Amino acid sequence: MQYPRISASHRELEVLYLLAHENTTKEIASQLNLSMETIKSHRKNLMRKWNVKNVAGLVRRGFELGQLEVGKSV
Repeated sequence: MQYPRISASHRELEVLYLLAHENTTKEIASQLNLSMETIKSHRKNLMRKWNVKNVAGLVRRGFELGQLEVGKSV
């Protein structure tokens, strides 16, 4: 199934990449020097934009949209 490209900010894609690599919200916040609430906001924004219900859905949709690839870094 083809999904339309729905824009995501560079920061949202960084968060997605780190989530896909099994980082916790706390770890991502530390790595990006942001608050945990900011990370949660980026995650929720992506979930809304991509119409998914959880992190597993985000990662799946990231692959479907070509935003994530095996072995590719942000």
